[in-house]
Amino acid sequence: MNSKLTSSQQKEICSQLGRVKLRLLYKASIHGFSGAGFHQQCDNHGPTVSVGFNASGYVFGGYTKPPFSQSGGYMQDEQAFLFTFNGEKLIKYPVSSPAYAVRMVGDCGPYFGEDLVLVMRGKATVYSNPGNYYNFTAAEMHGNDIQLTECEVYEVETMLELEKPWRPVVWENEKRVEMMESIRLHCSPSNSVAQVRVLLIGPVGAGKSSFFNSINSVFKGYVSNQAIAGCSTNSLTKQFRTYSIKDGQGGNPLPIILCDTMGLEESTGAGLDIDDIASILEGHLPDSYQFNPTAPLRSNASGYHKWPGLSDKIHCVAYVVDACKVAILPAKLEQKLEAIRRKVNLMGIPQLVLLTKVDEACPLVSQDIRNIYKSSYIQDIMQEVGVRLGVPMSCVVPVKNYSKEFELDQNCDILLLTAIIQMFRSTDDYFDDLSDRLSNVKTKE
Repeated sequence: MNSKLTSSQQKEICSQLGRVKLRLLYKASIHGFSGAGFHQQCDNHGPTVSVGFNASGYVFGGYTKPPFSQSGGYMQDEQAFLFTFNGEKLIKYPVSSPAYAVRMVGDCGPYFGEDLVLVMRGKATVYSNPGNYYNFTAAEMHGNDIQLTECEVYEVETMLELEKPWRPVVWENEKRVEMMESIRLHCSPSNSVAQVRVLLIGPVGAGKSSFFNSINSVFKGYVSNQAIAGCSTNSLTKQFRTYSIKDGQGGNPLPIILCDTMGLEESTGAGLDIDDIASILEGHLPDSYQFNPTAPLRSNASGYHKWPGLSDKIHCVAYVVDACKVAILPAKLEQKLEAIRRKVNLMGIPQLVLLTKVDEACPLVSQDIRNIYKSSYIQDIMQEVGVRLGVPMSCVVPVKNYSKEFELDQNCDILLLTAIIQMFRSTDDYFDDLSDRLSNVKTKE
């Protein structure tokens, strides 16, 4: 079926509805100017845009979210509206009584309140009675020409796939090899720091330990599960662990240490204690420190580093967030993350967000991980998590951890390696800034 709506008219309608596209369901000249033809094609479909065309050149109709049926009753819809085109410009008439937005009548076409009906009881005519539940004038809406030359109904579909990726990525093995070599050869701007320390913080089950396992797997050449990871309502990580990644089995350590913490939990007295965060950032916590959610680390604890050097401190914080749970992040958990962010900001430590489980969050990405930057849904999630955690979009890095696979995947590796490279870039900036501050202090002295 060919759409009678022009592409510019479709774009104008879609601009009112978000990132969507229209799929033609019903065309009266093909399926019949009848309630039966309309309902056969359109029942159980929604949201929809219904459009009438008359010989006077008017293009008009309505949008409604509830799916069509033949129940005979009214359907509530706060977002419903009628519209008409004045040239290429859309004039919109919002519903004034949402409880009567649309009526499901079996022998008619699209039936908006008691105000506008397209295809009236088997005839190619419009029923027009403005002012009940929508406010418009018949002259402006359709020029008082109630004879239809065509009627079309479109299903409104959320557009998951963008025309082109909004972040360029080279999905080739040569790129993967190049990135691995870049990580191996990375040198910190600070001569006193051979391995940068990145602290992983996030809710229980977000994938902190799995991220280390995944990076470790890339350099080992097979899927490794060195850190304890899995599904649980409570944190599986009970200790503060510092993981030095080795370049292959028994190889040299890479210039990065991933620091794993106990997961954040919503309730008070559970999960990682906020007061422990400062001790971790400042480098006081010893490796394998056993977390106590009810009491933070004290300076007299065994193994406490009283005089940590720069190499003991945290140089970058990465918040690990499940892409499937961004929209339902509990308020108390968000408050904990905000409190941590304030502490990190005060210390001038750079912050990133690792967005995990992107394949579970979006069917398009599940089909092919290379669609990650063509997914409008993932783009929206990245924007939302950036706003919630107070970091720019450039600091949000989507990854897919290894969780159920036996073998490595080149495309997953590229996303994981990108995350490590972004960590290096952040820590390089941190050391440069630290050097500038020290130089300024010496100049003043």
